[in-house]
Amino acid sequence: MREYLTIERVEAKKRLVVERTKDFEEIYDIFGQNDAASQSERCIQCGDPFCLNKCPLHNYVPQWLKAVSEKDLEFAFKLSNEPSPFPEVMGRVCPHDRLCEGACTLNDGHGAITIGSVETHITEEGFKAGYKPEFPGVTTDKKVAIIGSGPAGLSAATYLLRSGIAVTVYERSDRAGGLLTYGIPNFKLDKKIVERRVKFLQEAGMELVLNCEVGRDISFEEIASTHDAMFIGVGATKAKIAHINGENAKNVYKAMDYLTAIQRKIFKLTYDKKFDFKDKDVVVIGGGDTAMDCLRTAKREGAKSATCLYRRDAHNMPGSQKEYKNAIEEGVNFMFFASPKEIVLNENANAIAVEVIKTTLGAKDESGRQKIEEVRGSEFRVNADIIILSLGFNPEVPPFLHENGIETNKWGGIIINEETFETTTAGIYAGGDCFRGADLVVTAAYDGREAARNISKKLLK
Repeated sequence: MREYLTIERVEAKKRLVVERTKDFEEIYDIFGQNDAASQSERCIQCGDPFCLNKCPLHNYVPQWLKAVSEKDLEFAFKLSNEPSPFPEVMGRVCPHDRLCEGACTLNDGHGAITIGSVETHITEEGFKAGYKPEFPGVTTDKKVAIIGSGPAGLSAATYLLRSGIAVTVYERSDRAGGLLTYGIPNFKLDKKIVERRVKFLQEAGMELVLNCEVGRDISFEEIASTHDAMFIGVGATKAKIAHINGENAKNVYKAMDYLTAIQRKIFKLTYDKKFDFKDKDVVVIGGGDTAMDCLRTAKREGAKSATCLYRRDAHNMPGSQKEYKNAIEEGVNFMFFASPKEIVLNENANAIAVEVIKTTLGAKDESGRQKIEEVRGSEFRVNADIIILSLGFNPEVPPFLHENGIETNKWGGIIINEETFETTTAGIYAGGDCFRGADLVVTAAYDGREAARNISKKLLK
């Protein structure tokens, strides 16, 4: 428990920038046994572990660190996979610096344990050793429908199947995974990782219906009539807009449209060629992880330049600091304290620049965050061939919600009982971004898990 005095924090090795920006392969190596064990040995096994409490899933972090340090991979695998539906995904995409690692006691002068990398190691090495997530098979006569196969839906499916309940998942896209498949680039999450988990669920009894949009290809009422309960996990896919002149120009794009198109290209599927940005000056407005994904994707696609405009500073960026650092390494330009006021168009109505005003941070608002103040007379232009808006997302509101008494709030989020995850219509549950608004994969996974547990409790009582 005092190894942290002699063993320093070690991060997973990254591929060289000159290599990794030429393709979409994952940039991080997976810890070997020695690195995973030595990092795990640094854990001081806090009596009140902040890492566990900070994790939305309340992962058994100290316990599986201890198991790894003792080289008991099988026990670590079971511990890691118990509260988490897909820890190998969380180990790759969670903002650990804001969650478990950010809360690690060793941050006070010694450097946090590299929890995320150990988490990935456990499951990947476990799979190599032949371990698999355990499912009992469908052992009940109960059936639950899930609308949406993103992280919330797949999490709900996992825990329903663990209860022996049959699950049918309806997905409007051609592949399962939602955001995991078409929203997070391959260099952060190889799609084979997602496909492997989906296959495990199918082997456990999950029926997956692809290219099926509820309300268009099948009615909500038909699904409801053939299932004992339903879970809605349709995410938040409606892009927020900037409300500035020029944002509807034909070369101004929404972040998720771009990321989806490039992922389709990687899958060797048809995609809109307008998203080929080779030799273009690309400007991304926004400072979250999705903005970083767009910028880093543009660099890999051969953009002449990729520039981020953000109205605060690096410290206040809403995304992971790890992703920001990776973007800098890969040649992304950042302009902080820059707020877009207008998109400048040419005579053909194409965007050619962003009119920007400098900002500063003023007094704190009621949430404790400093307010944005514009610096009068500081306007300037940033030239661009392509502009991408990455300003966040709101839930879409499919017609079947209100048609079936499922109420939403003023911004489209589904209203639920936050203890049971049941909507305003009995027997219909919801979770993830369609309830929270755009949030983290780990919070969506939590919602799916807790909703599934409540559904199981109600159906199997």
